[in-house]
Amino acid sequence: MTDETVTAQRLVRRFARETNLLVSGRDFSVVGTDAVAEALRQLLPALGAHLGDGGVTFVTGEAPEILLDGHPLPVRKTAEDRVDAAGRHMPVSSDLARRLGEKGTVRGVRIGIAMVLEPKTAQLALLLRDAGATVAVYAHPDEIDVEVAAVLRARGIPVDGDPTLSGAAERTAAVSFLRRGFDLLLDDGSHLIRLAHEEGIATELKGAAEETTSGLTPLRLMQREGVLQIPVIAVNDALTKTSFDNRYGTGQSCVFAIADALDAAGIDIRDQPAVVVGYGPVGEGVAAHLRALGVQVAVTETDSVRALRAAHDGHRIGRLHDLAPGALVVSATGAPHTVDAEVLRTAAVVTVAGGVPHEIDLDPSTLRPYAGENGEASPFVERAGDGALVIARGGCVNLSAGEGNPIEIMDLSFAVQLFAVEHLLTHDLPAGVHPLPPEADTTIGTAALAARGEHIDERSPAQVDALREWRSPRFRGASA
Repeated sequence: MTDETVTAQRLVRRFARETNLLVSGRDFSVVGTDAVAEALRQLLPALGAHLGDGGVTFVTGEAPEILLDGHPLPVRKTAEDRVDAAGRHMPVSSDLARRLGEKGTVRGVRIGIAMVLEPKTAQLALLLRDAGATVAVYAHPDEIDVEVAAVLRARGIPVDGDPTLSGAAERTAAVSFLRRGFDLLLDDGSHLIRLAHEEGIATELKGAAEETTSGLTPLRLMQREGVLQIPVIAVNDALTKTSFDNRYGTGQSCVFAIADALDAAGIDIRDQPAVVVGYGPVGEGVAAHLRALGVQVAVTETDSVRALRAAHDGHRIGRLHDLAPGALVVSATGAPHTVDAEVLRTAAVVTVAGGVPHEIDLDPSTLRPYAGENGEASPFVERAGDGALVIARGGCVNLSAGEGNPIEIMDLSFAVQLFAVEHLLTHDLPAGVHPLPPEADTTIGTAALAARGEHIDERSPAQVDALREWRSPRFRGASA
């Protein structure tokens, strides 16, 4: 990789890091005639960006600049800055929350939010509160931004969670949160939904919504075994969630966080090939963003159809133990014990995209500081014994070493959550895991396009009439 390509990648990652905004689907322009400008013009379309005029402008030269809508990038020095900046880029969620408020749907409804607490989640809590709900937030010890928590408390929303808790103390805090008494629970990983069942207080809830694939898997098992006692909306299954959050949001935020962490340790992300473990929507996004940065990508899967899809997307496929030696291994399965001791011993670098506890079979006591080429220890890269480098201690890399998914992506995901809230409150659903109706995706997709100022076609009357006709047009009018 040339120095100009490295510089171009760093500029794009700087834009994403300083704004927490999405690259794909965004308009960019590049001002300059040097090699860095040309590298940017190659890189941006590979990441799904649109090259043209306006939007984000990269000005190359001796002192490169990045402009957003003609102005320097906004300063986000404080947690309040970050929370407010998130609110300015969440038009779809804001509009849905406003409608809930106007209809009085959530007025007086007690809603518990149990998610990673960062600026976008704070905005979801504020939007529900402003719509009339009574809101409280819980975050697991390794998923709480204490400064953002302080902002919410200052704005009148209780926050339970403490990064110093573990074991029994963490469970006690989570149970205390549940005993605040909620009508609805918005969960991420279904940890609180399952805990409510363990504690025998699940039936106090009218329902819940679950954000993730890894959280829905145990809930569906509970349903099959007849122990799920409340209706749960499968937020993750909505197309406007999983098709964007998992692929574009997690793909960008995880790969950029990996590149930033390695860069700080004096390692270029292209210094070794990469192996993406799992080719669901998260794995697809990670592989696509790695490839856009010029990384040689292979994929390993346990699902034959997904493996075949990876092969048709141009990735080499194979078995993890064969591909891992000397590679950057990115686990994107959301399943425990994905990366075992052998992979941890032979890989060059190991990290997790998405993530559940113990996705890497890692003993934290074996981790030791890793000093990069400059001799300084990296804040996010450590060595596991004599084996691989581990980024972010095996936690979800975009949260542990970054700011999570881009704001516009979480705008879509939280719009789905808001739609789920309305659906739970306006429908008498039995216990079980339920999809949202198709109009949820249509409503959210239409609102997202409107916020972008985009226009799309509608079916003509002739098309609509043709789709209502079951008889084959091939034989229409022919006599028997």
